[in-house]
Amino acid sequence: MSERKALLILHGKQALNEAVRAAVEHKREQGWELAVRLTWEAGDAQRIVEEALAAGFKQIIAGGGDGTLRDIAQALAARPGEASLVLLPLGTANDFSRAAGISLEPAEALDLLDTPAHAIDLGEVGGQIFLNMATGGFGSNVTANTSEDLKKVLGGAAYLFTGLSRFSELHAAYGELQGPDFHWSGDLLALGIGNGRQAGGGHVLCPQALVDDGLLDISILPAPQELVGTLKNLLSDGFGIDNMFVRNRLPWVEIKVAEGLCINLDGEPLEGDSLRFEARPGALSVHLPAGSPLLGRAPSISRPG
Repeated sequence: MSERKALLILHGKQALNEAVRAAVEHKREQGWELAVRLTWEAGDAQRIVEEALAAGFKQIIAGGGDGTLRDIAQALAARPGEASLVLLPLGTANDFSRAAGISLEPAEALDLLDTPAHAIDLGEVGGQIFLNMATGGFGSNVTANTSEDLKKVLGGAAYLFTGLSRFSELHAAYGELQGPDFHWSGDLLALGIGNGRQAGGGHVLCPQALVDDGLLDISILPAPQELVGTLKNLLSDGFGIDNMFVRNRLPWVEIKVAEGLCINLDGEPLEGDSLRFEARPGALSVHLPAGSPLLGRAPSISRPG
């Protein structure tokens, strides 16, 4: 099979995206053979990946949002070394792609087909993987939108509490986190476990995260005793919410909570009162821009062939 042959797995909602169509035609004019398959329902991404690998494709393009990227990454991670991944960000947030420096312009994103691939880490919890980040928070009476009052107090961290419509609905719970040479326990409002750096459409939660260091970045937001008053004082004093976070970098971390913790795993919900998160070093081959902020070292592999 030609080395300049790839399969684009495109989220069904993007079937009429003219920018994507033009980008595909442009790569074909450059000599690439690009096949396109659409997803329609749950399980399609995994099935199409398996069909593509059986057909001998060595490059897979994931066209969609963070959830689509996660589904395709999980399918590829189950078949290590067989194909590399190109990210074509077409979602609303595109958090991993933005942090990695991948262009949101389809034609520029597809140009990554011509760049070396990098072995990057993945996160894993309960047999599920995540490419970008697991975020969690506690709350009650969840609604569709983050309250404007909460945004004014928390600024960029408000996304962690999306669905909490009033201050009175903020709800802390006791949690315990344990990892190598690390232990933290107390009341917490939210946490982030990052392979990537940001979530919620551009809000940086794990600012030092790298995808090739074999570690997960842990960010914990403890609950102050006087929640609303403390947060308002921090903001007015110019310190900001960032100073409240407890952070560490670990190969694994176990979380136990007094009540169920709702986790968002790259867009997919996950619940549990005892969870173990682990880094899977070098688990996926991904084409990233030269000088990507998420890379800590030079490319270690080339495109599978």
